[in-house]
Amino acid sequence: MKHRISSHCVTGSLLAALATFVSAGAAAEKPFCNSEIIFPLEHWHNHASCIVETPKGDLIVCWFHGSGERTADDVKIEGARKRKGSAAWSRRFTMADTPGYPDTNCCLLVDPQGRLWLFWPTILANRWETALMKYRISTDYHHEGPPRWQVNEVLHVTPGPEFEVAVSNFISQTEARASQSGLGGAGKERLEAWLTAMRSQAADKLERRLGWMTRAHPFVLEGQRLIVPLYSDGFSFSLMAITDDWGKTWHTSTPLIAGGNIQPSIVRRLDGSLYTLMRDNGPPPKRLHQSESRDRGETWSPVTDSELPNPGSGAEIISLRNGHWVLISNDTERGRHSLAVQISEDEGKTWPWKRHLELNPAGAFHYPSIIQARDGTLHASYSYHLNNAEGKDADGQPAHKSIKHAHFNEAWVMEKAE
Repeated sequence: MKHRISSHCVTGSLLAALATFVSAGAAAEKPFCNSEIIFPLEHWHNHASCIVETPKGDLIVCWFHGSGERTADDVKIEGARKRKGSAAWSRRFTMADTPGYPDTNCCLLVDPQGRLWLFWPTILANRWETALMKYRISTDYHHEGPPRWQVNEVLHVTPGPEFEVAVSNFISQTEARASQSGLGGAGKERLEAWLTAMRSQAADKLERRLGWMTRAHPFVLEGQRLIVPLYSDGFSFSLMAITDDWGKTWHTSTPLIAGGNIQPSIVRRLDGSLYTLMRDNGPPPKRLHQSESRDRGETWSPVTDSELPNPGSGAEIISLRNGHWVLISNDTERGRHSLAVQISEDEGKTWPWKRHLELNPAGAFHYPSIIQARDGTLHASYSYHLNNAEGKDADGQPAHKSIKHAHFNEAWVMEKAE
C-alpha cells in the first residue's frame, strides 16, 4: 500500500483543515501540529532526548549536553519542564553530572506509582565500550528545577551463561551461511575478524558487563515488569535488562544478535507478545531490524530486517490506546534530514499513514522520542541540528544545535496531502 505523504510540521501554528477520517470509533478530530525548540540554538552539542508526561500533565525532557560525546569529559544530562497549559519551557537544569566523565544517552520513565526514573550511561574511559549504566528515582519532581532524587544506583548488567551460548550459536550459524554462499576474499576475512572479536568479547566477563547503554523509553509490562532496552556498540547488538521488583534485583534477557541491531524500542501486541524495532548499524540493505518475544521479554526470536528504511539512526515505536502503532524515525537509507511519523492500524504489518516533522537537507533531525499524552495527543522530542549556524549564541559561537518539541495528533499524520 502506498504511503500517504504530506508536508512537515508547521512551527508555531495549527493546521486549519478538518480531518476526514474516523479512527477506531472515535469522533473526527481537527488535525494540528505545532513545534518549538526548547532553548535557543547554540554551539554546544545537545543530543539524544527523551520525553515523558508527569501525572500532573507537565512535560519533562532530558538530553545530554557538552562539547562532544564519549570523548568529552564535560558532557552531562540536562532537562527542562513544560507546565500543563504553558506555552514556554522552563530554564534548563542539570539532571546528572559525573565530574570528569561523559554522561550520555539518557531516557526517562514515569512508573505506575508515579515515580520518575532517569537512566543513563557514564562513559568510564572515553569509549562506548566502557559505558556503566546508572539510574535515579524521584518522587519529588513537580517543583521548579531538577528533581530531588531518592534513589541513585548502578544498573549492574550481568548476562548469564546463556549469553555466551547465544553468541556461540550465532557465530556457528553465520559461518555456515557464509560457507554455503561461497563468500571469499576480503569479505570472508572481514567476517572472520568480526566473529573472532565477538567470540573473544563474549568470553570476557568484564566486556560482557560493561558497554551497555540506553536509548528508547523503558517499557512497563502489565504494570509489574520493567524492561530496559539496552545495546552495546562493542558487540553491536542488543539486550534487555529486566526487573520484577522495581530495581531491587535485575536480570537480562537472551541477547538479540545480528549485524548492527542496536537501540531497541519495544511495543506490545494485542496477543501479549512483545515486538521490537532496532536501529541498523550494519551493512546494506539499511532497514530497521526486528524481533519478537513470547515469554515477557526473556527470550527473543532471530533478528531480521523489516521493510522500514533506516540510515543508522535511532527510532521509537509506541502503541496507542486505540490499538494503532506509531513509529518515529529517519525514513531514509542515508542521511538524517528526513524525520517522519508513521501509523499502522494492523500492528506493524503495513504503515499506510506517514507525515514528516522535518524534511530539510540543511540539517539533521534525529534521535526522536515519542509519547501519547493523557489527552490522546502525541508529543515528540528530537535533536535539531542545522548545518549552517543561525547567528551567534551567548558565547559568541555559531548557533546551530538545540532540542525540539513537537505536539500533534493522529489526525495530522493521517490527513490527506493537498
